[in-house]
Parts: sequence; structure tokens; C-alpha cells
Amino acid sequence: MKKLILLSILLCGLLVVTACGSNDGDEAAADNYPEQNIELIVGAGPGGGIDNFARATESQLSDILGTNIQITNLEQASGAVANQTTANNPADGHTLNYISSTYIISNASGQNETGLDQLTPVARMQSDILALIVNPDKFADFDEFLEHVEQNGASVGGTHALSPDEMGFLELVNESGIDNMNYVPYDGTGQVQAAVMGDNLDAYVGVLSAVQEYADSGDLEPILIFTEERLEEFPDTPVTVEDYGWDVTNGNERGVLVHADTPPEIIEKLESTLKEIFDSEEYKDYEEASNLQYRDGWMGSEEYLEKLEADYENYQELITNLK
Repeated sequence: MKKLILLSILLCGLLVVTACGSNDGDEAAADNYPEQNIELIVGAGPGGGIDNFARATESQLSDILGTNIQITNLEQASGAVANQTTANNPADGHTLNYISSTYIISNASGQNETGLDQLTPVARMQSDILALIVNPDKFADFDEFLEHVEQNGASVGGTHALSPDEMGFLELVNESGIDNMNYVPYDGTGQVQAAVMGDNLDAYVGVLSAVQEYADSGDLEPILIFTEERLEEFPDTPVTVEDYGWDVTNGNERGVLVHADTPPEIIEKLESTLKEIFDSEEYKDYEEASNLQYRDGWMGSEEYLEKLEADYENYQELITNLK
């Protein structure tokens, strides 16, 4: 009996030592991280919003972490290849997946099978606000647009089916009860903007970052902004929550994911590195030049995970109701 008790004590001690050794291993890995070049995987082509975001962090990531950075564009299957590649690579923090809201939308729709059980957030750095945008020669404000919808219905464009634009459109319809509108997908932002300016569409849902130039020239104008409070940059434009009480605030978010089994210490190191970049003057200059400063984009790993999980449920419901 004494031998059995002694054996149990020894086994428990071995388990404790093993567990401690594992934790020490993770801490050592974080201390030595990075041990090789880091690859930034972008699930979109060069020159787009996610690609620009990755390149805006590239130089500072290299300087702070002391390693070379390689950007790889994997735009196939709307970013699904990029997500799967990250999940298939080693869980050591040397592969960073730069994503937009398209990631969680495509996951909710079943088009992207690499979910939050295989990838986990490091940080969100951008929250690009959506708006309902019109040709001001056709509608002076949102009230005029609503009157037109009530009498004639409306065709509202956006980029692609099951895009952040369409999700914003569906949220607006659900919250406002304005259901006499149909969504028309276009291949790109430039095409949908041209369709509105050419009177082939009544309006479009899109990000504020892409409309500033046209708003300055008077060719396009946001008439409803999907956010909580009126923006300093658009003080006369109503917003969904403050002015109408509609819970429509999601935009196009951009952040960074890694393999879900990446040691927490490495994720923490990456998170603090990205926060340092986010707070830097260089990054703030990029934000303003890209019109991304309207809403604070920062979320740390845990908060961003909670947001993505909530978005998954929300988008799955919206998409299910489409069928």
C-alpha cells in the first residue's frame, strides 16, 4: 500500500514537472521569438485594403522584431486559401494572416471552412465605417431617399455578394424595416461608385474611407453613416444609432490572425508589437492618408475574439434569412 502511495506521489510530481517544463518551453519560445523570417499572408490581391494594411505594418514589424518580413498575396477563393495556409503552417507565430471582415462572413456562410478553432486573433487594427452613399444631385439627404424608397423602391449596390457591404445593407433592412430595396453586387468599389454617379443605382453601401475624394468634389455624398454617434468630419450627416436607434454599426474590420495553437506568450508579444505600431506616428499618418481615422480600430486579442464570435452568429443569421 505504501508503495502505491509513493508511486502516486511520484507520478503527480512528474506531471507537475512536465507541465512546468511545458510552460517554461513556451516562455523560452517567446523569449527567442522570432527565430526566422515572418510571413504576412494576405488573402487579397496587391493594392487593396488588406494589402495596404499589411504593407503599412511591414517596416515597423521588421524593426521591432528584428527579422525580415515577407508579404505573400493569396487571393484565391476569396482568401480561403490564405486562411487554410496559415492553419497548415507551424503554430509558432512566424505566419501572420491579415484579414478583413470577409473572413468571418465567408466562415459563417460555409465558403471558408477555416474557423476560429484553427485560427485565433492577435489584434484588430482597423474598423472602416460603412455608409449609405448617393449622388447628391438625386437625393439631398436621407429623408429624400426614404421618400423615394416608399414611392418607388430602390436599387442599392455594393461590392460582391456576401461582402461587408451586403451584410451592412441587410443589417440596415432588418433594423429599420425599410424592405422595399434590393441589393445589387458589383465587382469593385469603382464600378459601384460609377453606377451611382451615372444614375444606374439609387445608392450604394460602402466604406467611408473610399468616398472622401468624391464627397470633396460633390459627386457622391454619404447620407446615413453606420455608427454610434455623429462624426466630427460629417457633423450634418445622421447616423444609425444616435439619430434612429438602429443597431447597425458593423463595417469592414481588418486585423491579424495566427494558428490557434500558437503559444500564448508569442501571441502576447505579437499583440504588444502591433499595439506599438498602431500607436506610432507613422501608422497614424497612414490612417489619415487612407481616411481610416473615423473610428478607433484597436482591439486586443481577447476582445477581438469575442467580436468575431458575435459577428459569426450575426452573419450566419443574416445569411440564413437570405435563403
